[in-house]
Amino acid sequence: MSNKLPEEPKKNLFQEPFQDLFRSINELFQERPVKGVLQSIDDFFTSPFPLSGFPVEFSDSGDNYIITAKLSGIKKEQIDIDILEKYITITVEHKEKVSKEDESQKSIYKKNTLQRSSRTIPLPGPIIEEKINASYEDGLLTITIPKEKGKRLRIE
Repeated sequence: MSNKLPEEPKKNLFQEPFQDLFRSINELFQERPVKGVLQSIDDFFTSPFPLSGFPVEFSDSGDNYIITAKLSGIKKEQIDIDILEKYITITVEHKEKVSKEDESQKSIYKKNTLQRSSRTIPLPGPIIEEKINASYEDGLLTITIPKEKGKRLRIE
């Protein structure tokens, strides 16, 4: 017979401290202040800029240039159209103010957001501001720009 004692199963000396560390990290991320910050980060990445990059189409109908922009959920008062010599800029601005007060917990929650998005559309030629027409219905902005006809020169 052997005089060796049966060996005890070897314990990984590093296993327990790391388990405690991982457990502490998990508890940290489950606590309310950090969880709220993580939730706001998740909210940002799910919908960072709802207005950015709204779809705009430009078409030529013969006598007119037609610009259409899909702006669902936007009110007419939130839309601004700027006209320059050969450009039209559509700007959409959304402001939101939320304020909640809880007397029982003596807390105040305030949130102010401002989202602004714009698209600039270059036009092939100069435009006359007085002849431009814009309409907004069911989330679709339509801008009609009459083409300006220049003089024709006769070649001799």
